[in-house]
Amino acid sequence: MRTPPEWDSNQLFNNADSFGMSFDQAWQAALVADPSPELSEEDRLAAILDALSDHPFAIHQPDLVAQVAAFRLRLLGS
Repeated sequence: MRTPPEWDSNQLFNNADSFGMSFDQAWQAALVADPSPELSEEDRLAAILDALSDHPFAIHQPDLVAQVAAFRLRLLGS
């Protein structure tokens, strides 16, 4: 029986799940880095979407990125 290949948790895929996981990590990191309430959710969201603009899903499905981000924010309770 062969051993499955090692999983690289940093691997990115061209799908909403992969983007969602990257978004969650970036959102949590942004909250830790700058928890200031003066920074609006819209500004924080814009900065994160800009930072994730090179994600394969953002490149191939730019019209869906904001929808996935809004869905993930609802799941995170933000």
